[in-house]
Amino acid sequence: MTVPFESARLSMRAQRADDAEALFEAFGNDATMLWWSSAPHANLDETRAYLTARTDPAGQRGWVMTRKGSDRAIGTLWAGERRAGVSEIGYMLVPSATGQGYAREGVSRLLDLLFREEGYRRVFADTDPDNAPSNALLQSLGFTMEGRLRAEWETHIGVRDTLLWGLLVTEWTNR
Repeated sequence: MTVPFESARLSMRAQRADDAEALFEAFGNDATMLWWSSAPHANLDETRAYLTARTDPAGQRGWVMTRKGSDRAIGTLWAGERRAGVSEIGYMLVPSATGQGYAREGVSRLLDLLFREEGYRRVFADTDPDNAPSNALLQSLGFTMEGRLRAEWETHIGVRDTLLWGLLVTEWTNR
């Protein structure tokens, strides 16, 4: 179950199909979707279908980030349990919300939820090696780049490597 939570400036709630209009700013954007595993969405219906298919499948949770006092989505957060005590995370911001610290704030609060409140021992993320902003964010949050999987993803821009970033509970809670 996707339980809502908050940070200083953001509210995180379960994503819904009706968030498609706000999130199409990201999902329909060539630059935002460059490092995503699928091509930019051609229209709002594609974004709506994408969100509908990802509404709380077993072992996975998807949230949208909203500014406090607004219900309009400015980004997404995702956590997928890979095995007991281990979760993978993902995130995205709409272009108009970048450069304001929202990704750092949202991901940090998600890490607090996973580690401090839910007791996970390890969280990991995978990113494209050329996705400099995402790689910098993970590194600044204390993640360690643990490996490079060559030719891991076949995407709309070709076959791509992936970087695996990992963070252990003690690395987060001892910061």
